[in-house]
Amino acid sequence: MAADKRKADDKSSGWREFGSDNSAATQRATPDLPAEKQDLRVQATRAGRKGKTVTIITGFQSKPETLQALLKQLKSQCGCGGTVKDNEIEIQGEHKQKILEILHKSGYKAKISGG
Repeated sequence: MAADKRKADDKSSGWREFGSDNSAATQRATPDLPAEKQDLRVQATRAGRKGKTVTIITGFQSKPETLQALLKQLKSQCGCGGTVKDNEIEIQGEHKQKILEILHKSGYKAKISGG
């Protein structure tokens, strides 16, 4: 019974077998570069999406809030849905040229990648 109580006390005190909790050290700061310093790639793909075409924009070095604002602008101007996944923007459908023009007007350096 004393051993069970000791295990419960160890868990509640925050004790860890391999040292202290270094969660602050493992979190990386997200750089928020200005639009003209970012080098983006625009690519249309169907891989892993059951045959549906999706336009992916990669290479962002921005905060999630900036990506959400850009996503909202792209979705409204392309007239389709989209999401932010793993610091990439996915837009439903093949809109490479249209997205490239929008990104250039917003000040981003972007290129079309792939075939």
